[in-house]
Amino acid sequence: MVFYFTATGNSLYVAKCIDKYPVSIPQAIKNSSIYSDNQIGIVCPVYCGEIPNTVKEFLKESKFDTKYMYLILTYGNSASDCPEFTYNEFKALGINFDYIDTVHCVDNYLPVFDMAEEKKIDKQTDIQIAHIIKNIRLMKKGIPSATDADRKLHKQVATLNKLIPSFNNGKMIKITDKCIGCKVCEKVCPTGNIIVLTNYAQRRSKKCEYCLACVHACPQKAIIVKHEKNKNERYRNENVSLDEIIKSNFQDRRESYE
Repeated sequence: MVFYFTATGNSLYVAKCIDKYPVSIPQAIKNSSIYSDNQIGIVCPVYCGEIPNTVKEFLKESKFDTKYMYLILTYGNSASDCPEFTYNEFKALGINFDYIDTVHCVDNYLPVFDMAEEKKIDKQTDIQIAHIIKNIRLMKKGIPSATDADRKLHKQVATLNKLIPSFNNGKMIKITDKCIGCKVCEKVCPTGNIIVLTNYAQRRSKKCEYCLACVHACPQKAIIVKHEKNKNERYRNENVSLDEIIKSNFQDRRESYE
């Protein structure tokens, strides 16, 4: 049993490589309960040195009955101390990960990375995934130790988020007048934070993972982030379709707005 969180497809691709039928966390969280299997895995991205809030909420609200629990983290530039930090965070809550590993993927953070350049880099993702799958089948145990530099980077980013909340709360995402009301952004948002009313997309609350799914998926490039490196390029994992991301994330919360 494998659960995943995805925005632009990297974690979904990894999850599909491990299990043919992985389960979307944004969908599963609606009915969090007890999950029982010989092995249970979580696959998700690293955001500012930590796992997404939606994944944290799912883990805290669910019960897991398994002999072997693992966490696979996808990251672009740096995973910092996320493996160690997450292990300690959830061990204190009674959830013990037997194995944690990372997969180096395309970084989709537009203010820092040019997607045209990122997509050219061979990060040997498939080789990493194959190695991880082998370890999972062997039920290997182990948690990567963080370096002092890793821990320092995480603390610096956490401090920045507190001092400048807009750095990581979605306020830097802007919906421009290019919007045609196609509702793709509404359907790829894992928190149901975007709604299309009167043929125009708008944020419905401050709850945002800042995963950039809406920005990357918009066919008109009508949703942007301030200070993008390359405004003409967007990203979705080449092994994942837009329909798969929609199926993973769509919250269908229109009723209360119409």
